[in-house]
Amino acid sequence: MANGNDKKSKKKVIILSIIGVVLLGLVALVFLGSNKETIVTVQTEKIEKRTITQIVTATGKIQPEVQVKINAEVSGEIIELPVREGQRVQKGQLLVRIKPDAYQAQFERWQASMSVAEANLQKADADHKRVSELYEKKLVSDADMDAARTTYQVSKATYDQSKASLKEARETLAKTSIYSPMDGVVSQLKSELAERVSGSTFTQGTEIMTVADLSRMEARVDVGENDVVTVSIGDTARVEVDAYPDRRFVGTVSRIANTAKTTGLQTQDQVTNFEVRILLEAPKGIQFRPGMSMAADIETETRANVFAIPIQSVTVRVPKVEGPKPEEPKEGEAQLAIKKSKVKEEDKLDEVIFVVEEGKAKTVKVKRGISDDAYVELTQGGAENMEVVSGPFKAINRDLENDSKVRVENKKTGKTGTIADKGESK
Repeated sequence: MANGNDKKSKKKVIILSIIGVVLLGLVALVFLGSNKETIVTVQTEKIEKRTITQIVTATGKIQPEVQVKINAEVSGEIIELPVREGQRVQKGQLLVRIKPDAYQAQFERWQASMSVAEANLQKADADHKRVSELYEKKLVSDADMDAARTTYQVSKATYDQSKASLKEARETLAKTSIYSPMDGVVSQLKSELAERVSGSTFTQGTEIMTVADLSRMEARVDVGENDVVTVSIGDTARVEVDAYPDRRFVGTVSRIANTAKTTGLQTQDQVTNFEVRILLEAPKGIQFRPGMSMAADIETETRANVFAIPIQSVTVRVPKVEGPKPEEPKEGEAQLAIKKSKVKEEDKLDEVIFVVEEGKAKTVKVKRGISDDAYVELTQGGAENMEVVSGPFKAINRDLENDSKVRVENKKTGKTGTIADKGESK
């Protein structure tokens, strides 16, 4: 029994010894691993001089530069409609005629009234002249003179009123026939022959058709309030029309709205835009139609031979504070200090890039200028041929700090190596 117990004791000691060795090994690995410096894998690109073209992208519709909506100014039945949609018309050509019978009768009635008023005025004028002569000879009384003068003035007022009413009736009658105000095309026809339309002098009447000059087309796009300040009259635009997916057309900014268009007012989705019009140059064989969808890249500014880096290379970091540490606020001032720090928190962030020097990432404070889709201009910081970190996004925005060790892996060259330490290969 004693020998059996000794064997069991020895076995326990061996097992405990093995467990102890394993635990010591694990502790050593954890300790050594915690002391191992992290190496961040990055991609780099040389800072070079480039030509940067700043672009504002917007979407919208194609519309004629000049188009006129034809609305009825009098009410009645359409008795003539000699044009059809898509037809080319000339200035002064009849577009539509509204039944004029009632307006013709009104015109003739005022014509007759005008004739009566004119005759009464002539008689009153003659009577007034005769009484005036007699009055000068003191052959009539003051009352007779006043009566003759009053009769003349009333007749003249009646004549003037009839004349004005006749003119109005003539103009109303003329409005029953509508003629084209310009050379163009009937781009939209909304009414049909025998249809009744309504109209008056004081309200907008029924829209009958639209006449447009399709030889001069423009793109109308909405540009956000932050971008519109960079757009100027005469800027070049590259326009893509959905109907012609494989082509890009050149246009010129011709007009910028002074007043904003706001949608979703007083909501989280509120958007403020300004309408920008781009005059298009249509190549031969291309026909733009009103309402076509399009997208435009407006080239607002171009700078040649400037230092440029990939847009994603620029990030932000909290700047290092040099000098003595500021005093802690007193208890009564603590809340005020917290509020001030929150207000100025964004102002304290520096825009920086990371450049690679001797295997380490170094932060360089920069200021940006204009940018295009891929590159941004450096107006301060950086120098030609410096290796700037261009990826990955996570490394630039989170992992890298000043003096972080890096390993460069550029896909373009296919070479992999550690610049941090020439002796290391991993």
